[in-house]
Amino acid sequence: MLKIEPITQFEGKVGVLFNDNIDTDQIIPKVHLKGVSKTGLGPFAFDEWRYLEDGSENPDFELNQPQYRGASILITGDNFGCGSSREHAAWALKDYGIQIIIAGSFSDIFYMNCTKNAILPIALDRKEREYLSEFKELKIDLPNQKVITPDKEIHFDIDSTWKNKLVQGLDDIAVTLQYDDEIKKYEESYQ
Repeated sequence: MLKIEPITQFEGKVGVLFNDNIDTDQIIPKVHLKGVSKTGLGPFAFDEWRYLEDGSENPDFELNQPQYRGASILITGDNFGCGSSREHAAWALKDYGIQIIIAGSFSDIFYMNCTKNAILPIALDRKEREYLSEFKELKIDLPNQKVITPDKEIHFDIDSTWKNKLVQGLDDIAVTLQYDDEIKKYEESYQ
């Protein structure tokens, strides 16, 4: 019944992009929205910042820096994922390798798109994010709702419904299929 990779204990490399108001068009520009596949968008994540006009990597873009290359945990600013409701933004980040996003706040729709695509969005205040950005790697304990460093544990909040789905690796279809027997009984009685 598992449809997505569960998130329980996660350890990953940190990437830092402390911009506020990063919108979905900056995450995945509309020019790359030609398909409906959840894969293949990673190379276009942050496209306009990540690459120069000639197609080469922009050496000034934070996530192109050697210390952030291959990051699976993104620490960023406030109001992350604002703008249009495109689910492609979550798909692009997931395909890029991001599993956890730690921001000051999220657009409501983007937050939901993350949870539906097995990306854990964590909201923390600026001081905590600045502290966490000093580490090359972090541990995330979703069942206990903690971000763990060698000398500190920081609690984060998450709705129990989304937490349960992420811990169990369930997408909306898998949740519906949990009621398969009841659905079949209803269908049989309706005929």
